[in-house]
Amino acid sequence: MKIAIDGPAGAGKSTVARMLARELGYVYIDTGAMYRTLTWKALQNGIDFSNSSALFQLAENTFIRFEYNSSQEQKVICDDQDITLQIRSPEVNSSVSIVASYASIREIMVKQQQLMAEAISVVMDGRDIGECVLPDADYKFFLTASIDERARRRVDELRHKGYEVNEDLIKTEIVRRDENDSHREVGALKILPDSIIIDTSNLAIGQVLNRMLSIIREDN
Repeated sequence: MKIAIDGPAGAGKSTVARMLARELGYVYIDTGAMYRTLTWKALQNGIDFSNSSALFQLAENTFIRFEYNSSQEQKVICDDQDITLQIRSPEVNSSVSIVASYASIREIMVKQQQLMAEAISVVMDGRDIGECVLPDADYKFFLTASIDERARRRVDELRHKGYEVNEDLIKTEIVRRDENDSHREVGALKILPDSIIIDTSNLAIGQVLNRMLSIIREDN
């Protein structure tokens, strides 16, 4: 079984994807974390984000994997280093859409993601899962929410992790990221003809999960 979950930043994709995978007994693959990992590594190495050649070489020499701890929390491992917390920093947030916009980078990542989904049942979330990564997915969900609600969620998330943030700046960043994600040449964020759209603006995460589960179980 392959379940694709697409949508813009702050729509709740990662949270509900993690819960859905746990409920169904599938493996959750956070594709956004893979681009965040490469962005974090580029920052660590002082690579200019306009240098697509350097980023491509970095991607070719970066090993990313997912592990689970004893509490079943997912850890993101880059070259044997746990960077789960580091990839959620404001610095990574502001640059990840640039890294993800390069076709050469996406080609490397998509191949890795497809290999992960070959032999096991997966829940995978991102921007272009239903179109590019898992075009044969059994279910293609598209989660969305208002700009104000998505900004509020991102501010809460960052403050909870100890970052000092400005909500207006976060909102501006989300709008800019939406623009970048929707207009890139490869892997653009879009609603597909077979997308199952869920607006999460006024829904608790449990309500979103139950709606998705009811759709899946209705068919099986």
